[in-house]
Amino acid sequence: MNTAIVLAGGSGRRMNSDIPKQYMMLKGKPVIYYSLKAFQDNLHIDDIILVTSDHYIEYVKKNILGDTLDKVSKVIQGGVERYDSVWEGLKCIKESGYVFIHDGARPCISQKLINDCYEAVVEDGACIAAVPVKDTIKIADSEGYAAKTPDRNTLWQIQTPQCFVTAEIREAYQKMMEAGDDSVTDDGMVMETYGIRGVRMIKGSYENMKITTPEDMLLGEAILKGRSTAVSYTHLTLPTT
Repeated sequence: MNTAIVLAGGSGRRMNSDIPKQYMMLKGKPVIYYSLKAFQDNLHIDDIILVTSDHYIEYVKKNILGDTLDKVSKVIQGGVERYDSVWEGLKCIKESGYVFIHDGARPCISQKLINDCYEAVVEDGACIAAVPVKDTIKIADSEGYAAKTPDRNTLWQIQTPQCFVTAEIREAYQKMMEAGDDSVTDDGMVMETYGIRGVRMIKGSYENMKITTPEDMLLGEAILKGRSTAVSYTHLTLPTT
């Protein structure tokens, strides 16, 4: 059983909105819809668990889910922090297999990326999507001055999905929760710190961006429109010469 845990518990604070970013409308549908639909359409995914705030559980069931998203077996309440929500999702999985943990605020995830993640997790047992950083990164000192410039060739910007053998990442999360460790920032770090294997990084996509600010909504819409246009072009019948 391969399960996707889709996280939709974020707020709209940096969006300057009372509506969580996952439920803002993007190209006529809520942002969260696109992640759910991507996993719904993928042949490697058997089950989807959506983790959201208690306030939006009934809204999701009534307004987003339907016959076209029938792989979503559970809509559950998340926790205070991201890792709390992942843990709640992991506890719901009863069968062995692989788990794909994805931020619902990344609506432009592609079928190719999901397939690449599947191949990598089957081969290595743990993988995360990432892209090389484009800009120079500075490490600042306590007074705000540039202290060090790391080699850009060694730096990657981490994305989701982050994929693991379900039993292994659940055990790693349990150890982290028992330790009371609140320093982790992603699932790969949980496996690195408390797991039994290393985490392979695979090439993600710069299109797989995270909706965080109003400008991101514009970029996300442009990416989705571009894909729709590309699909429509493939169905054109060109005149013969």
